[in-house]
Amino acid sequence: MRLKALLVDDEINILKNLKAVIPWDALDIELIGTARNGELALELAKEKRPQLILCDIRMPVMDGIEFLGALREFDTEAEVIMMTGYQDFSYVRSVIRYEVKDYILKPIDYEELVATIKRLAEGVRERSIEQYSMQQEWKQVFHLAYEKVLYDRIIDLGGTTSRPFLKFNEMDGENLAFAMMLVDVADYSKRERSWDEKERKLWNFAIHNILQENLASFGVPHSVLQVRSGEWCVLIERIPPDIYNREQSMEWAEKLRLAVESYLKLCIRIALHPTEVTLQQLAKTYKSLQRSLNLSPESNKSVILSEKVRGTADTSQLLWDRIEEMVTGLKRCDRRRTETALKELNDSFKLLPETSFERVAPIVHYLCIHLLREMRAMDVIGKEEELAIWGQIDQHHGIRETLLVINRLVDQSIESVMKKKTSDVLMISARDYIERNLSSELSIDMIAEYLGISGSYFSLLFKQHFGETFVEYVTKQRMEMAKSLLALSDKSVTLVGQMVGYIERRYFTRVFSKYTGMLPSEYRERQQNHTGAEPPAWANPKG
Repeated sequence: MRLKALLVDDEINILKNLKAVIPWDALDIELIGTARNGELALELAKEKRPQLILCDIRMPVMDGIEFLGALREFDTEAEVIMMTGYQDFSYVRSVIRYEVKDYILKPIDYEELVATIKRLAEGVRERSIEQYSMQQEWKQVFHLAYEKVLYDRIIDLGGTTSRPFLKFNEMDGENLAFAMMLVDVADYSKRERSWDEKERKLWNFAIHNILQENLASFGVPHSVLQVRSGEWCVLIERIPPDIYNREQSMEWAEKLRLAVESYLKLCIRIALHPTEVTLQQLAKTYKSLQRSLNLSPESNKSVILSEKVRGTADTSQLLWDRIEEMVTGLKRCDRRRTETALKELNDSFKLLPETSFERVAPIVHYLCIHLLREMRAMDVIGKEEELAIWGQIDQHHGIRETLLVINRLVDQSIESVMKKKTSDVLMISARDYIERNLSSELSIDMIAEYLGISGSYFSLLFKQHFGETFVEYVTKQRMEMAKSLLALSDKSVTLVGQMVGYIERRYFTRVFSKYTGMLPSEYRERQQNHTGAEPPAWANPKG
């Protein structure tokens, strides 16, 4: 960090000596000017904001003490070294209140002055790094809290505060609106079955990062919220006087699709809502975008504009609403609501004429997949049970057989949800939160606040549920993700560390070495030599 310095003295020879003798470049300090009285120095200080000022006490027009008093009215951070003769030393007491850090007696000992400047410069840099770190940490905390509100609004589990969280610029939440997209991995149900848990996490992590990187390049305030595995809501803020631009939003969506396809060799589908979406409309719009991606006549397109589904709209809407009621009931542990929705779903089919079954069967087939995906996201079925149900779905039985699968699935899910203790539900939420925010700052207090419980209670539940401490668990998840990224990509070690939540390379290297017994570079070399294969194309998006 290059600092700025200002020299103030009425003696021209002293100014010349200070400029020539002090090794400013070696100290990484830029001289932004000199002044021969306090009045001129004040103008320069206001314009240039130097972090370091060398100032004489006795000067014409405005002396050093008057200058200090005026300086501190608008700058309390600049380090000031007073230069004074023996006869002026009585003035020292009068500048204590202005937080002068050091004094240099004339005639000047330049070796002593260089050592003093170096010491103060190091202090300025340390404070600057610390302040930046604190700012970033607070920014992260506020952003996570803000995204928590958005996530709660989207999944609509109730209990969300009526007054939304106000973001950094204290904007009025009631005026906040979004361009809203839903991103979904094409044929996710088939892909998910072929991935083990490690692969699933890695693919989700990679897609999320590419969406974030490209949205950042658009230069617009945004949030990327993973709602379930293989599915993300992208929210781009539109604050008056900004207006919703449909063509621009479609262009953004297409760029995101191409980026994922280019970097990961993976197809995604994106549904874009045709108008701006308010906070209050997030949950309703999310469900609408899901329907559009899978039930719209244009659902085979990669980027679609969400519109009301026509043709089979009435039937598909009715079936979708019943499925959504069941999912909401399960998420809220509401047995009656879930069972009522299931009964209404079955009753709806009893009223359908036989001739409609063939037309409706594909819709029911998709709804079954959608329900199973939701159950997986809620962790109410295991992997083996899930694969068995996939097998039944893939047999493409008729509509009655598919309904039987849905009935068995809901019955099984109800029992599983009702058996779960409150503590289990909390820990599932904690695990999902960690997985979604692995590259961000994570702490016990942060997640405890997210769950609405105390930090000590969270720590106790976490250790009981996972068999290891929060720090041990998070470190393990980050290190396993780092191992995968190092083995499968040629991203730099620094970037891999940042992607899994470590800003400083040295700290990441130390943690990684302790976890694996190898340096990150050594681990990468060993893995690539062992496999004998080049990293896949998606693993190096920047080429």
